[in-house]
Amino acid sequence: MAEEPRLRGCSLESDYRSDRSHLIEDFYLPALAASTTYDRAVGYFAASVIATLGQGIDDFTERGGTMRIIASPYLEPADIKDIEEGYELREVLHRAAVRDLEQAVEDQRAARGLGKLGRLVAEGRIDFKLAYVEERGRVGMYHEKIGVFRDGRDIVAFKGSANETRSGLVGNFEAIEVYRSWDPRDTDRAARISKDFEDLWHDRTPTLRVVPFTEAAKAAVERSALATTGRYELDDLPTGGAPIVMSPQPPAGALTIPQSLVVRDYQKEAVQNWFRNQCRGILRMATGTGKTLTALSAAAQLGSFLCKNDDNASLLVIVVAPFQHLVDQWAKDIEWFGVTPLRAYESSSKWSPRAHALLQNLALGGMSGGVIVTTNATFGGDTFQNFLDAYGGQLLVIADEAHNLGARHLRTQLPEKAQYRLGLSATPERWFDDEGTDALTDYFGEIVFEMGIGEAIRCGALCRYTYTPVLVELDDEEAELYAETSAKIARLIASGTDLRETVDRDSPLGRLLKKRADIIGHARGKLEVLRTELEKRRETSHQLIYCAEGKHPLLYEQGTEGPRQIDQVMDMVGNELQLAAARYTSETKRPARQDILRRFERNELQIISSMRCLDEGVDVPASRTAYLMASSSNPRQFIQRRGRVLRKAPGKDRADIVDFVVVPPVGGGAIQYETERNLLRREFARVEEFAYLAENEAVTLDVLRPVRERYGLFDT
Repeated sequence: MAEEPRLRGCSLESDYRSDRSHLIEDFYLPALAASTTYDRAVGYFAASVIATLGQGIDDFTERGGTMRIIASPYLEPADIKDIEEGYELREVLHRAAVRDLEQAVEDQRAARGLGKLGRLVAEGRIDFKLAYVEERGRVGMYHEKIGVFRDGRDIVAFKGSANETRSGLVGNFEAIEVYRSWDPRDTDRAARISKDFEDLWHDRTPTLRVVPFTEAAKAAVERSALATTGRYELDDLPTGGAPIVMSPQPPAGALTIPQSLVVRDYQKEAVQNWFRNQCRGILRMATGTGKTLTALSAAAQLGSFLCKNDDNASLLVIVVAPFQHLVDQWAKDIEWFGVTPLRAYESSSKWSPRAHALLQNLALGGMSGGVIVTTNATFGGDTFQNFLDAYGGQLLVIADEAHNLGARHLRTQLPEKAQYRLGLSATPERWFDDEGTDALTDYFGEIVFEMGIGEAIRCGALCRYTYTPVLVELDDEEAELYAETSAKIARLIASGTDLRETVDRDSPLGRLLKKRADIIGHARGKLEVLRTELEKRRETSHQLIYCAEGKHPLLYEQGTEGPRQIDQVMDMVGNELQLAAARYTSETKRPARQDILRRFERNELQIISSMRCLDEGVDVPASRTAYLMASSSNPRQFIQRRGRVLRKAPGKDRADIVDFVVVPPVGGGAIQYETERNLLRREFARVEEFAYLAENEAVTLDVLRPVRERYGLFDT
């Protein structure tokens, strides 16, 4: 067997300078090839450097090498202002460092580097920390540049001018001094630099503060690297100090697919199908499969196509999303595609003047495109509709969670003048609303691409999961109210009530259906079962609890006050079980929502309790466990909730879904036999859907066997 290379066998020089040596080929690659650990402390660290180091990183990774990186993020004027205004310093530094990582792509080859970095992150073999100067109330930048290679016996320490960025190693003129532990002339310096790094890493350096950043870096690297799967291999970067070639700037306002984004094969197919259908259609894609990036890629391709065929062509893109926080999420992705979008929500005085200025720029040829992201509510309002009426150019409408636009008050507002239309939804069919569903397909066109959760799991776009149904019995009072409500529903339907009223919560039938669903959602027995399940997972991070909305229907029946389910859950989780938790509801302000999600991602919060707000579009990829307290027979709701917890994240290979399945009380007489069977059919339909794709399908279905036998329900 060939002997593993050693640092002292690499023929390393005492110094390297760009005019007489290649920093990468002559120093970095040989040292990496012989090392088991690599420590680096620099002013800047860019993920693109991993691509520059090419095969050396591959070999280092295959040998199980580990890296520790300390860097100082670049603070923009807005960051410094936030610090001066009292924002938490660590939060500002985290935000700046994440921004550095996400903007670090200096060349298309950096996408490959991000993929390699993502592997190190996923396998827990790279740690990041942030360094900054803190003295007399002032914050400064850590700008030292040192590094240490180790092979288990010897060390090679170095210091010099090069940052750990592609331009620092390739395009700039740099010099470094190298100290080898086996050379008597270098031994003391090598040991000193090694100790300096250890002092830095353990936050023992006076005037400097060094704080953990690995968890936040994981999320940033994953967002940038996830799409690199399947990218064709690129030629190695030139390593001789070749100049960096800047690509031409895209036209103002035109969406451009980022060089760091690799569109997956199925996303390419979706875009191609949309183009074949004259740029109209609906993408039916499971939550977490990248509908947003697929849509923006389609919009960028459309804009490019129009410009190639007409130098004066312009394209206005309107993105309609259900809620303000989804507008903000879209805006972040749109900025990645090279355009700062106009966010239209809240007071029209804030966005309307800018929107009309955009129209003027488009009309005068000052811009070749523009993007406006708005909420359903603003889109349906008179101000936005008047704005659309004033626009006469090429228009693309993208509808996020398009099923919402099938509602009567919104579907009539969809602009017929839009030449190009794209609807996005995991579940485009509207629940008990064929008319609304037909209106969507009439406007956007047919479904041109489908990817369900099963296929998304098989191709690696979503993670695998286990599913645990937990049986919860109604108590006698709940069973009696359920029976009464079901009887009233049956009488209304028998009297000829239009079934379209099921989607109208204010209709007599709609109110009764909601009441019956609320009895199931608020079943009192769920709380104790939840306590048991939480006790089993006290040490598990990143847990979501989906609570029922409103209050228990019995409180309204009895005219009494009482806490909401989410209040009871938070009291149990926070006060009784002493677990770090926060609630995420429609009452939570937008800045607080963002803070909750950030803290949850960094594992500063173990649990988030929510009511519906996490159903549509909110990115919570770190979530590992979901408790479905709010049971629903509406496929859209439970499909979205499942998809929410199946999103991929660094170090996450599977998720766990715990579903509270309501059953009639054993020996109870309040619910008639057929009503009981119908209740179970509704609950079991959801269980079957979840169990079918679960890793533990057989075990899951065994849980239901006794109830199936009691009610003869082996046909469901």
